Amino acid sequence: MNILKKAGALALVGAMTLSSFPIAAVEAKEDSEVSNTAGYSTDVIYQIVTDRFLDGDSSNNPSGSIFDKYDMKKYHGGDWAGITQKINDGYFTNMGVTALWISSPVENLMIMDPSNNCASYHGYWGKDFFRANSAFGTMDDFQTMLDTAHAHGLKIVIDFAPNHTSTAEYKGYTFPEDGALYRDGEFVGSFTNDTQGIFNHEQWTDFSSLENSTYHSMYGLADLNQMNSTVDGYLKDAIDQWLDMGVDGIRVDAVKHMPQGWQTNWVSDIYEEHNVFIFGEWYNGGTGNDPEMTNFANNSGMSLLDFRYANAVRNAIGEETATMDDLYNVMVATENDFKEVNDQVTFIDNHDMSRFMTLSKSNQNNVNQAYVMLLTSRGVPTIYYGSEQYLTGGADPENRGDMTSFNTNTTAYQVISKLAPLRKTNAALSYGTSVEKWVNDDVLIYERQFGNDVVLTAVNRNDNVSYDITGLYTDLPAGSYNDELDGILNGETIRVNANGAVSNFTLNGGECAVWTYTTNDQDTNIGNVDPGIGVSGNTIAISGRGFGASQGTVKFGKTEATVVDWSDSLIEVQIPAVAGGEYTITVNSANGGSDTFDGFKVLTGSQVATRFYVNNAETEYGQSVFIVGNIEELGNWNPDKAVGTFFNSTGSIATYPTWFFDVSVPAGTRIEYKYIKKDAAGNVVWESGANHVYTTVTDGTGIVVDNFNK
Repeated sequence: MNILKKAGALALVGAMTLSSFPIAAVEAKEDSEVSNTAGYSTDVIYQIVTDRFLDGDSSNNPSGSIFDKYDMKKYHGGDWAGITQKINDGYFTNMGVTALWISSPVENLMIMDPSNNCASYHGYWGKDFFRANSAFGTMDDFQTMLDTAHAHGLKIVIDFAPNHTSTAEYKGYTFPEDGALYRDGEFVGSFTNDTQGIFNHEQWTDFSSLENSTYHSMYGLADLNQMNSTVDGYLKDAIDQWLDMGVDGIRVDAVKHMPQGWQTNWVSDIYEEHNVFIFGEWYNGGTGNDPEMTNFANNSGMSLLDFRYANAVRNAIGEETATMDDLYNVMVATENDFKEVNDQVTFIDNHDMSRFMTLSKSNQNNVNQAYVMLLTSRGVPTIYYGSEQYLTGGADPENRGDMTSFNTNTTAYQVISKLAPLRKTNAALSYGTSVEKWVNDDVLIYERQFGNDVVLTAVNRNDNVSYDITGLYTDLPAGSYNDELDGILNGETIRVNANGAVSNFTLNGGECAVWTYTTNDQDTNIGNVDPGIGVSGNTIAISGRGFGASQGTVKFGKTEATVVDWSDSLIEVQIPAVAGGEYTITVNSANGGSDTFDGFKVLTGSQVATRFYVNNAETEYGQSVFIVGNIEELGNWNPDKAVGTFFNSTGSIATYPTWFFDVSVPAGTRIEYKYIKKDAAGNVVWESGANHVYTTVTDGTGIVVDNFNK
């Protein structure tokens, strides 16, 4: 990260006026276009395990023991040429898909891992993050795929795994590559002889705590030390290279296993140059609120894969171990827990869990029903490759089978193709609230509304029992409504009277239906603001409806922002020169409409990751240590927003009564702060004496060591 370059850019922005960016100079973008790379609420993502999708160029297939199409642990030949082929033949666009999430494109370990007899077909054993995985193609092949996708209205999301390289520690095994990391062919370091501190060297995580999961290795994979300045710069430069090629989004692997402070510093660096959508993987096996996961989703600067929603659908429709009412309760709970629930990425299966078809004991009806739920619920829906073809498969690697068909006539493909495009045209699906209208153990009828757009969805998971639907009320205007699925899941026309009452009807066994109302007559309503954090001078996207064709104004608090682009559904603005803090964004349309978005976080400045140590911080049972200070990143002296909980059980870093935590802070900035102790009830014990004072580093990563003032 070049701090001087970015500081100069900010100074230039500060000197510009509204007239510096004439709207007439460019064609205004809409929220639904491929050029809107910050917001994905109108999109449907299709996840591809690249090696298992389609072999479009057999000349790049690996040779030797790592390639065997009949061995699920080895390369099978899928590549970027195969994806390009299916883009060109319309397989994705005819399905209504508008974004492709592909395997990590970086060069991987290209020998068998002796500890598990597996090859790196999945892309998660990075070796050189600046070079392409030759099994998937060349950099030119990757660029061709990108350009072809954009020409067909498709965004490309890459998987990226900054947590680790390849396996380097497993009892009784010698690893020839030793987890080695390279930078465009130049050796950086390896695990065993790690003189530069490139890797963490704690034993395998037992997942017992967030601290253990963060600083210990996963299954012997060489765990990168992101708080090392060389690694920090490496990962920032590497992702910049791929984004500079035109990549539209990033799925970040294993975010639970890296310091949140480092990750916030990393994504903030990305947002200064690239206005893209970023979501991470924080694995959660249940449907309840995990406070650490929720904190990450709300404060890290990136969204998450919504495992809570996925597990709720799998429980209610896949295994039927929960009711449809239970499923709706999870939908309500997550809407309350996540600041921007419409930015969380929803799914029903993926490469780390059994396929939905297997979970539901090969009941295709359940798969169809689950897709109706997925595509009409809040969040950004993701289709796992092949599930539209009813592929089966249990645990990894069986859930990563080859595509056996590209049949566009399966019922699942047809369900997706009819519902996915609605997210572009009906804002209720992109941004709307969710309200249950009729529910029992088997049936859920729920409505989503945004402005005057309305979508009413009905799902009966029970293939053998019909239900008489009486007393149903809706916000659909009076009239008759045909099923958007055209009856392929037996849905019928409903009639709504002037009071919003729906005429009684029967929801037959297994029946699903979707009824919609869409209008261009919309008041000014903000749907999302993306990304959720930024520094002054960054461009952010405000999406919604009713902004009008003529430019209005946008304010952060009382400060007016520079408008870069304005359309009825998408406004791009530069964050004005304001102090770090949370701001209410107000959009005032030229037509007189107005709406606000609360809690947008402006960071104090370009970020660096810093490890804070505090010695001799002795606590009573139930107390933990936090840091609070005079900047937004440290809570602006508000103990309720103090940063922590600090850690004290990682032998190679610190143990009690020394505590540590990795924090994203503004670069080259004099900060003041104190350490505090808090218990579960929120009781606070402040450190005595004068404030600690520290001037943060201007680049790389920093270290601070303090003593607790009793």
